[in-house]
Amino acid sequence: MRQSTTSTVLIAVLLVAGCGAGPRDAAGTATPPVTAPPATTAPTPTGTAGSFNPTDIAWLQLTVAMTERLLPVLDLVPERTTDPAWRQTAAEVATARRADLDRARQLLTDAAAPTTNPHEGHDMPGMVTAAEMTSLRAASGQSFHRLLAGHLRAHLQQSVRIAAAEQQNGGQPATIALASAVVRSGTADLARLDGLDRARGTQPAAGHPDQTAGETQAA
Repeated sequence: MRQSTTSTVLIAVLLVAGCGAGPRDAAGTATPPVTAPPATTAPTPTGTAGSFNPTDIAWLQLTVAMTERLLPVLDLVPERTTDPAWRQTAAEVATARRADLDRARQLLTDAAAPTTNPHEGHDMPGMVTAAEMTSLRAASGQSFHRLLAGHLRAHLQQSVRIAAAEQQNGGQPATIALASAVVRSGTADLARLDGLDRARGTQPAAGHPDQTAGETQAA
């Protein structure tokens, strides 16, 4: 792939992920944009099938960053609600995301990519902020369910979006395969979440930032 094409693809992936949208404050308004450091690529180690292009590295780094923000949210569920359906959903989503996280980290190791998180401190679409975590820890019952539903839906929608970009523009077969798995599982989890919302009458809390503003800015 020529350098100009590679750069365009990489920038597109970062924009879809919302790096340029800037962090949100507790009220859901966007603060001034932050410039995310570029993803770094490196030669593929001997014995690794296929070569990693910058899109592969960018997507893997974003996937790690987003999943690391989601897991603490899911870990709150057993202590904040007794609803068996929410507990089961959170446990199963957490198990699947931890497996994806382990695989993404391994692929970054295979690619000899930097181990530091280039998105540290960035509050992007699909990521729960520190203020939002405080609200989650203080909520319970239906209030907690509404907040959880909004944050989980935002994460899943954004994860599917950036994984679809990797499917189209990635170069490393194992990385593309992981992206395909994320699209499948994320789509299934969204359908499951919709069913749970209908059954429990939960919708994202009023004023929840969700991903709409981030999608508008990313577009």
